[in-house]
Amino acid sequence: MKNVGAAQEEQTTGERSTRNRVARSILDHGPSTAADLAERLGLTQAAVRRHLDHLVAENIVEPREQRVYGARTRGRPAKVFALTDCGRDAFDQAYDQIAADALRWIAQSAGGGEMGDAAVTAFARARVAQQADRYRAAVDAAEPAQRTQALAKALSEDGYAATTRSASAGAGAREPAGEQLCQHHCPVAHIAEEFPQLCEAEAEVFSHLLGTHVQRLATIAHGDGVCTTYIPRHQQVSSAVDINTAVNTTTAVHNASASTAGRNPA
Repeated sequence: MKNVGAAQEEQTTGERSTRNRVARSILDHGPSTAADLAERLGLTQAAVRRHLDHLVAENIVEPREQRVYGARTRGRPAKVFALTDCGRDAFDQAYDQIAADALRWIAQSAGGGEMGDAAVTAFARARVAQQADRYRAAVDAAEPAQRTQALAKALSEDGYAATTRSASAGAGAREPAGEQLCQHHCPVAHIAEEFPQLCEAEAEVFSHLLGTHVQRLATIAHGDGVCTTYIPRHQQVSSAVDINTAVNTTTAVHNASASTAGRNPA
């Protein structure tokens, strides 16, 4: 027969394991309601709320009002729970202090100011272009209507926990206006708070890969629960355009602009 201490320890371990499952589900799927979590994890809503109360008390998750894109429905938005910075730190992430220090060094070595910003931008574009090389084949192999989903799958394989969903065109619309590419995890979120060029370069590459203009609606780095990119629904062209060429061209233009900043016209 188990003694009382062993039984309590086993119960505590089981509770912690379930709370970790709740937090992981929020990481993988983004801000979630108690009902969403209960359905995904096979738990009762009462049990989920109890675990959420503990996670809120530990500063792992925080309650928020649900953000609604497009036409708003009647009624009060459901409360959702999102990971805090502390909660994200509990999971393995690819950023560290050395990376932030390196970007500051790049900016300072280039002279700071606009020249420093241009140098960081060039680095961000080169970094994301390397990632895009792994995504291009998957996107090009997909049917035009499936390319956003193909990109989401490729991003998920790199740890971004990406999903897609239809974006409403408003009341009375027959078809969705487009799609939203949602990244529920960002390995460089803390660094991107200081260096938004990382987010901007990523959006540029998404545009090149999908062959269409895209628009960032939200980012984890700016305090949102999920990075959300809007992709209009229309015939997407092939992503055969070489991303490295596009990145190099854009960087050259950016650098040229920065080098002439502040000069008087001839």
